Amino acid sequence: MPIENIPEIYFQNKNTALDIFVYDFKMTSDVVKSKVNLSMNMFSFLQVGKKQVHFAGTSVAVNKAQSLLLKKGNWLWTELLDTEAIYYCKLFFFSEKKLTDFLSKYTNDVKPYKEDAPYFVIENDDYIAAFINSLSSNTFIDQSYSSALLSLKFEEIMLYMLNKYGDKFEIYLHSLISKEVSPFKNTVESNVHSNLKLEEIAFLCNMSLSTFKRHFTNEYKVPPGKWLQDKRLQKAKELLQGGELKASDIYLDIGYNNLSNFSTAFKNKFGVSPADIYN
Repeated sequence: MPIENIPEIYFQNKNTALDIFVYDFKMTSDVVKSKVNLSMNMFSFLQVGKKQVHFAGTSVAVNKAQSLLLKKGNWLWTELLDTEAIYYCKLFFFSEKKLTDFLSKYTNDVKPYKEDAPYFVIENDDYIAAFINSLSSNTFIDQSYSSALLSLKFEEIMLYMLNKYGDKFEIYLHSLISKEVSPFKNTVESNVHSNLKLEEIAFLCNMSLSTFKRHFTNEYKVPPGKWLQDKRLQKAKELLQGGELKASDIYLDIGYNNLSNFSTAFKNKFGVSPADIYN
Protein backbone atom coordinates (compact mmCIF):
# COMPACT_ATOMS: atom_id res chain seq x y z
CA MET A 1 0.00 0.00 0.00
CA PRO A 2 1.52 3.38 -0.98
CA ILE A 3 2.31 6.04 1.62
CA GLU A 4 0.05 9.10 1.51
CA ASN A 5 1.78 12.42 2.16
CA ILE A 6 -0.77 14.51 4.02
CA PRO A 7 -1.72 17.36 3.74
CA GLU A 8 0.38 17.82 0.56
CA ILE A 9 -1.90 15.60 -1.54
CA TYR A 10 -4.75 18.02 -0.81
CA PHE A 11 -2.91 21.17 -1.89
CA GLN A 12 -4.15 22.80 -5.10
CA ASN A 13 -0.77 24.43 -5.64
CA LYS A 14 1.81 21.73 -4.91
CA ASN A 15 4.66 24.25 -4.73
CA THR A 16 3.16 26.40 -1.97
CA ALA A 17 4.23 25.85 1.65
CA LEU A 18 1.39 26.61 4.07
CA ASP A 19 1.43 27.16 7.83
CA ILE A 20 -2.33 26.54 8.24
CA PHE A 21 -4.62 24.52 6.01
CA VAL A 22 -8.23 23.27 6.15
CA TYR A 23 -9.59 20.31 4.22
CA ASP A 24 -13.10 18.80 4.09
CA PHE A 25 -12.51 15.05 3.84
CA LYS A 26 -15.24 12.66 2.64
CA MET A 27 -15.25 9.04 1.55
CA THR A 28 -17.80 6.31 0.85
CA SER A 29 -15.82 3.14 1.60
CA ASP A 30 -13.84 1.86 4.58
CA VAL A 31 -10.06 2.31 4.67
CA VAL A 32 -8.07 -0.03 6.93
CA LYS A 33 -4.57 0.79 8.17
CA SER A 34 -3.58 3.17 5.38
CA LYS A 35 -0.01 4.50 5.70
CA VAL A 36 0.08 8.23 6.28
CA ASN A 37 3.09 10.52 6.52
CA LEU A 38 1.67 13.55 8.33
CA SER A 39 3.97 16.53 7.76
CA MET A 40 1.97 18.97 9.92
CA ASN A 41 0.19 18.61 13.25
CA MET A 42 -3.52 18.11 12.65
CA PHE A 43 -6.94 18.43 14.26
CA SER A 44 -9.31 15.73 13.00
CA PHE A 45 -12.87 16.88 13.65
CA LEU A 46 -14.85 13.72 12.95
CA GLN A 47 -18.49 14.32 12.05
CA VAL A 48 -19.68 11.01 10.61
CA GLY A 49 -17.96 7.63 11.02
CA LYS A 50 -15.27 6.07 13.21
CA LYS A 51 -11.49 6.49 13.23
CA GLN A 52 -8.61 4.48 14.68
CA VAL A 53 -4.96 5.55 14.47
CA HIS A 54 -1.65 3.87 15.32
CA PHE A 55 1.52 5.85 16.01
CA ALA A 56 4.80 4.22 17.10
CA GLY A 57 3.88 2.38 20.31
CA THR A 58 0.29 3.46 20.81
CA SER A 59 -3.16 3.62 19.23
CA VAL A 60 -6.52 5.30 19.85
CA ALA A 61 -10.04 4.99 18.44
CA VAL A 62 -12.75 7.69 18.37
CA ASN A 63 -16.24 8.24 17.03
CA LYS A 64 -18.11 11.43 16.15
CA ALA A 65 -18.53 12.35 19.84
CA GLN A 66 -14.79 13.03 19.93
CA SER A 67 -12.10 14.77 17.91
CA LEU A 68 -8.35 14.22 17.78
CA LEU A 69 -5.26 16.39 17.71
CA LEU A 70 -2.44 14.38 16.12
CA LYS A 71 1.31 14.90 16.16
CA LYS A 72 3.08 15.00 12.80
CA GLY A 73 4.86 11.79 11.81
CA ASN A 74 4.09 8.32 10.45
CA TRP A 75 0.62 6.97 11.24
CA LEU A 76 -1.57 4.04 10.30
CA TRP A 77 -5.14 5.27 9.84
CA THR A 78 -8.30 3.17 9.85
CA GLU A 79 -11.43 5.09 8.83
CA LEU A 80 -14.77 3.31 8.96
CA LEU A 81 -18.24 4.22 7.83
CA ASP A 82 -20.89 4.22 10.54
CA THR A 83 -24.61 3.69 9.94
CA GLU A 84 -24.56 6.28 7.14
CA ALA A 85 -22.91 5.37 3.82
CA ILE A 86 -20.31 8.13 4.13
CA TYR A 87 -17.32 9.09 6.28
CA TYR A 88 -16.86 12.80 6.85
CA CYS A 89 -14.38 14.85 8.85
CA LYS A 90 -12.79 18.27 8.76
CA LEU A 91 -9.01 18.34 8.94
CA PHE A 92 -7.26 21.42 10.32
CA PHE A 93 -3.46 21.41 9.83
CA PHE A 94 -0.88 23.70 11.43
CA SER A 95 2.91 23.93 11.19
CA GLU A 96 5.39 23.80 14.04
CA LYS A 97 6.17 27.47 13.34
CA LYS A 98 2.50 28.40 13.87
CA LEU A 99 2.43 26.40 17.10
CA THR A 100 5.65 28.02 18.36
CA ASP A 101 4.27 31.49 17.59
CA PHE A 102 1.09 30.69 19.49
CA LEU A 103 2.96 29.35 22.54
CA SER A 104 5.21 32.43 22.54
CA LYS A 105 2.17 34.70 22.49
CA TYR A 106 -0.04 33.00 25.08
CA THR A 107 2.21 30.91 27.37
CA ASN A 108 5.37 31.50 29.34
CA ASP A 109 7.80 29.55 27.17
CA VAL A 110 8.14 27.35 24.10
CA LYS A 111 10.58 24.72 25.33
CA PRO A 112 9.78 21.14 24.34
CA TYR A 113 8.34 18.90 27.05
CA LYS A 114 8.62 15.13 27.21
CA GLU A 115 5.95 13.46 25.10
CA ASP A 116 3.42 11.22 26.88
CA ALA A 117 1.18 10.48 23.90
CA PRO A 118 1.26 11.56 20.25
CA TYR A 119 -2.47 12.32 20.26
CA PHE A 120 -4.93 14.33 22.36
CA VAL A 121 -8.55 13.19 22.55
CA ILE A 122 -11.06 16.05 22.54
CA GLU A 123 -14.61 15.61 23.83
CA ASN A 124 -16.88 17.47 21.44
CA ASP A 125 -19.32 20.03 22.86
CA ASP A 126 -21.61 22.78 21.54
CA TYR A 127 -18.77 25.28 21.12
CA ILE A 128 -16.65 22.81 19.15
CA ALA A 129 -19.68 21.90 17.00
CA ALA A 130 -20.17 25.59 16.16
CA PHE A 131 -16.44 25.95 15.45
CA ILE A 132 -16.49 22.94 13.10
CA ASN A 133 -19.48 24.39 11.23
CA SER A 134 -17.53 27.62 10.67
CA LEU A 135 -14.55 25.71 9.31
CA SER A 136 -15.06 25.06 5.62
CA SER A 137 -12.25 24.82 3.09
CA ASN A 138 -14.38 26.81 0.64
CA THR A 139 -14.33 29.79 3.01
CA PHE A 140 -10.55 29.99 3.02
CA ILE A 141 -9.62 29.77 -0.66
CA ASP A 142 -8.20 32.76 -2.56
CA GLN A 143 -10.08 35.49 -0.70
CA SER A 144 -8.46 38.75 0.34
CA TYR A 145 -8.46 38.00 4.07
CA SER A 146 -8.52 34.19 3.99
CA SER A 147 -5.07 33.78 5.53
CA ALA A 148 -5.73 36.27 8.34
CA LEU A 149 -9.13 34.73 9.05
CA LEU A 150 -7.66 31.23 9.18
CA SER A 151 -5.00 32.39 11.65
CA LEU A 152 -7.75 33.74 13.89
CA LYS A 153 -9.62 30.41 13.65
CA PHE A 154 -6.44 28.62 14.70
CA GLU A 155 -5.97 30.89 17.72
CA GLU A 156 -9.66 30.55 18.58
CA ILE A 157 -9.64 26.75 18.80
CA MET A 158 -6.29 26.69 20.60
CA LEU A 159 -7.45 29.20 23.21
CA TYR A 160 -10.72 27.34 23.67
CA MET A 161 -8.83 24.08 24.26
CA LEU A 162 -6.58 25.78 26.80
CA ASN A 163 -9.72 27.03 28.59
CA LYS A 164 -11.36 23.60 28.40
CA TYR A 165 -8.39 21.39 29.38
CA GLY A 166 -5.96 23.78 31.10
CA ASP A 167 -2.42 22.60 31.88
CA LYS A 168 -3.04 19.15 30.39
CA PHE A 169 -3.53 20.66 26.94
CA GLU A 170 -0.68 23.16 27.30
CA ILE A 171 1.74 20.38 28.21
CA TYR A 172 0.54 18.39 25.20
CA LEU A 173 1.15 21.38 22.89
CA HIS A 174 4.69 21.67 24.22
CA SER A 175 5.24 17.98 23.53
CA LEU A 176 4.46 18.61 19.85
CA ILE A 177 7.65 20.65 19.50
CA SER A 178 9.74 18.01 21.22
CA LYS A 179 12.48 16.54 19.05
CA GLU A 180 12.48 13.25 20.91
CA VAL A 181 11.80 10.20 18.76
CA SER A 182 10.14 7.08 20.16
CA PRO A 183 12.85 4.47 20.79
CA PHE A 184 12.86 1.46 18.51
CA LYS A 185 12.33 -1.07 21.29
CA ASN A 186 9.44 0.89 22.77
CA THR A 187 7.62 0.85 19.43
CA VAL A 188 8.24 -2.86 18.90
CA GLU A 189 7.29 -3.97 22.39
CA SER A 190 4.19 -1.79 22.52
CA ASN A 191 2.88 -3.68 19.49
CA VAL A 192 3.78 -7.21 20.59
CA HIS A 193 0.16 -8.11 21.29
CA SER A 194 -1.40 -6.09 18.48
CA ASN A 195 -2.46 -7.66 15.19
CA LEU A 196 -0.15 -5.41 13.15
CA LYS A 197 2.01 -7.03 10.48
CA LEU A 198 5.80 -6.69 10.49
CA GLU A 199 5.65 -4.24 7.60
CA GLU A 200 3.22 -2.04 9.56
CA ILE A 201 5.40 -2.06 12.70
CA ALA A 202 8.42 -1.20 10.50
CA PHE A 203 6.48 1.76 9.08
CA LEU A 204 5.70 3.02 12.60
CA CYS A 205 9.46 2.83 13.30
CA ASN A 206 10.09 4.98 10.17
CA MET A 207 12.00 2.11 8.53
CA SER A 208 11.75 0.00 5.42
CA LEU A 209 10.94 -3.64 6.10
CA SER A 210 14.49 -4.79 5.26
CA THR A 211 16.08 -2.14 7.52
CA PHE A 212 13.63 -3.00 10.29
CA LYS A 213 14.48 -6.73 10.10
CA ARG A 214 18.21 -6.02 10.18
CA HIS A 215 17.88 -3.57 13.08
CA PHE A 216 15.59 -5.97 14.96
CA THR A 217 17.97 -8.93 14.63
CA ASN A 218 20.87 -6.78 15.89
CA GLU A 219 18.77 -5.64 18.86
CA TYR A 220 17.06 -8.92 19.86
CA LYS A 221 19.43 -11.54 18.38
CA VAL A 222 16.53 -13.40 16.71
CA PRO A 223 14.51 -12.67 13.55
CA PRO A 224 11.44 -10.47 14.20
CA GLY A 225 8.92 -12.98 12.80
CA LYS A 226 9.99 -15.72 15.22
CA TRP A 227 10.27 -13.34 18.19
CA LEU A 228 6.80 -11.87 17.64
CA GLN A 229 5.22 -15.27 17.05
CA ASP A 230 6.69 -16.65 20.29
CA LYS A 231 5.52 -13.62 22.29
CA ARG A 232 2.02 -13.70 20.79
CA LEU A 233 1.61 -17.46 21.25
CA GLN A 234 2.70 -17.14 24.88
CA LYS A 235 0.06 -14.44 25.34
CA ALA A 236 -2.51 -16.69 23.67
CA LYS A 237 -1.68 -19.51 26.09
CA GLU A 238 -2.17 -17.17 29.06
CA LEU A 239 -5.55 -16.01 27.71
CA LEU A 240 -6.74 -19.59 27.13
CA GLN A 241 -5.58 -20.66 30.58
CA GLY A 242 -7.81 -17.94 32.01
CA GLY A 243 -10.73 -20.20 31.03
CA GLU A 244 -13.02 -17.51 29.62
CA LEU A 245 -11.80 -17.27 26.02
CA LYS A 246 -11.62 -19.85 23.22
CA ALA A 247 -9.18 -19.92 20.29
CA SER A 248 -11.88 -18.47 18.03
CA ASP A 249 -12.13 -15.46 20.36
CA ILE A 250 -8.45 -14.53 20.27
CA TYR A 251 -6.71 -15.65 17.07
CA LEU A 252 -7.29 -12.34 15.21
CA ASP A 253 -6.00 -10.24 18.11
CA ILE A 254 -2.91 -12.46 18.33
CA GLY A 255 -2.06 -11.61 14.72
CA TYR A 256 -3.39 -14.61 12.79
CA ASN A 257 -5.73 -14.29 9.83
CA ASN A 258 -7.40 -17.64 10.31
CA LEU A 259 -8.10 -20.07 13.13
CA SER A 260 -6.45 -23.06 11.44
CA ASN A 261 -3.04 -21.36 11.12
CA PHE A 262 -3.23 -20.21 14.72
CA SER A 263 -4.10 -23.71 15.98
CA THR A 264 -1.24 -25.27 13.99
CA ALA A 265 1.33 -22.73 15.25
CA PHE A 266 0.07 -23.13 18.82
CA LYS A 267 0.36 -26.93 18.70
CA ASN A 268 3.83 -26.77 17.15
CA LYS A 269 5.03 -24.56 20.01
CA PHE A 270 3.31 -26.11 23.01
CA GLY A 271 2.60 -29.69 21.89
CA VAL A 272 -1.14 -29.36 22.56
CA SER A 273 -4.00 -27.71 20.67
CA PRO A 274 -5.66 -24.50 21.92
CA ALA A 275 -8.83 -26.53 22.56
CA ASP A 276 -6.90 -28.78 24.99
CA ILE A 277 -5.85 -25.69 26.98
CA TYR A 278 -9.35 -24.23 27.04
CA ASN A 279 -10.94 -27.52 28.11
